[in-house]
Amino acid sequence: MRLSLGDKIMQRTIYILLTLLALLMLYPFWNALVISFNLGSDTALGGVTLLPRAFTLENYYIVFQDHRLLNSFLITILRTLGGTALSVFFTALLAYGMSKKTLLFRKQYMVFFMITMFFSGGLIPSYLLVRSLGMLDTFWVLIIPGIISVWNMIVIRTFFNALPEGLEESAKIDGCSNYGIFFRIVIPVSGPVLATIALFTAVGYWNDWFTGAIYITKDELLPIQTLLRQVMNSNIMTQIGSSNAIALDHMNRNRTITTKSLTMATMMIATIPIILTYPFLQKYFVKGVMIGSLKE
Repeated sequence: MRLSLGDKIMQRTIYILLTLLALLMLYPFWNALVISFNLGSDTALGGVTLLPRAFTLENYYIVFQDHRLLNSFLITILRTLGGTALSVFFTALLAYGMSKKTLLFRKQYMVFFMITMFFSGGLIPSYLLVRSLGMLDTFWVLIIPGIISVWNMIVIRTFFNALPEGLEESAKIDGCSNYGIFFRIVIPVSGPVLATIALFTAVGYWNDWFTGAIYITKDELLPIQTLLRQVMNSNIMTQIGSSNAIALDHMNRNRTITTKSLTMATMMIATIPIILTYPFLQKYFVKGVMIGSLKE
């Protein structure tokens, strides 16, 4: 199909606008990456934008001297992997049950779930509930409170509803139970939607700092995002020096390190790992986000 002159102009205009928008969104992240590889004293002079002017790895060296960062990094990885696996499993299990038209009180259950999407008990009742369950200052408080997402359940249920009924009927004829149908048939053919939900859930767990700030007081259980927030809201030299005398001595002798440069290095360490997961799930993500957009 040949485009008219007006269509070509409009198409190129859209491309230019989208390119400019993408650059505006990427520049803050790129600038933070550049600053993390630049001498702090040189960054303080200004003018560091697209490339490091005085390249150095000292910022990352100082940050990795803090044992709390490595511990928080491990806690966040375990939380993301474990929380994502459990969340996807239980959400898919709930969605499978809600996709059955023979389920008693199906509509009433759905109304109940929908209410929780718009209303909650609030922070204080939630804190009292977590405390009464004995989950304060435990690893599980980072996972269990957000293990079920109603929105994700609705997305997965929509996918399950679109599956051919003949799949389950033929399995039942062969003597397969409901659990067998779920694990052997439904889950294997639901790769796109489950991968998409897993990506959303993993990003949510990785970026969540609020749960750790409210329910965790032990440094050894703090997620990396919560630790990063504490570092950014306090004197970073005191933060690092309190747990690593070698790093503090290095900063006292070497004035090229600044609070801003260390903060950017910490932020990169906390951000880059989750960004690297996107290429591996992109092929599923494109398919999964289209679920429920068409109705035949």
